[in-house]
Amino acid sequence: MNRIYKIKYCIKIAVIVFFINFTGFNIVSAQSKIGNKYGLHIINNTKILQKEIEEDPANDMVNLQNFIPSIKLDLKYATIQNFMHQKLYPPIKTTFLRKPAAVNLKKVVEELKKQNLSVKIFDAYRPYSITEKMWEKVKDDRYAADPAKGSGHNRGAAVDLTLIDLKTGKELPMGTGFDNFSDTAHPDFTGLQAEVLKHRNLLKRVMEENGFKQLSTEWWHFYLPNSSSFELLDISFGELKKMDKRN
Repeated sequence: MNRIYKIKYCIKIAVIVFFINFTGFNIVSAQSKIGNKYGLHIINNTKILQKEIEEDPANDMVNLQNFIPSIKLDLKYATIQNFMHQKLYPPIKTTFLRKPAAVNLKKVVEELKKQNLSVKIFDAYRPYSITEKMWEKVKDDRYAADPAKGSGHNRGAAVDLTLIDLKTGKELPMGTGFDNFSDTAHPDFTGLQAEVLKHRNLLKRVMEENGFKQLSTEWWHFYLPNSSSFELLDISFGELKKMDKRN
């Protein structure tokens, strides 16, 4: 009897060990490098993201429409009004940023309000899989993020935006539109009207004073200097919205 008992006991232990290892494997696989030819860790599971948020609240993905109710959104990749000429996002009425970026952006909005101005958001969080699609169209890392590195947008730490007049809701002249892949869109391009340069300088100043840095090739693109400290995400807007409701 003792021998049979020991055998059964060993079998139970073996089953428990297998279950623990299998579960651990599945968790790792959800975030793993499997399928990523660049060897990058991409979080595509909200349970893993939730765990990261619990460990560090800075990882929270903040719903901008709820966090800054007055903010204006014109999410270009949910329309065909972008360089891809196709809808890359589903119909969405909000977008997301990591908590530190959202807090900084709120300060920007509050400061601009004193001048009867605000910002209009063209893009913020962008799923990693969308970046891969964009790279196939424009393989130029001055204007499209190389998926071998990932984007600040994929990390929820970058935002594309412009200035608007609060009274009229109209965009201020900035020299080019969004997604303009020319030297004219570079922040250091000076061959523009004085009014345009004034608006660009104002946008740059208020964003940088509130913790963002500007991309050297796009006047509309700003990111957190420590954006690489956040994990790359490939989680749908729908899933992020569900997390937002739970919180």
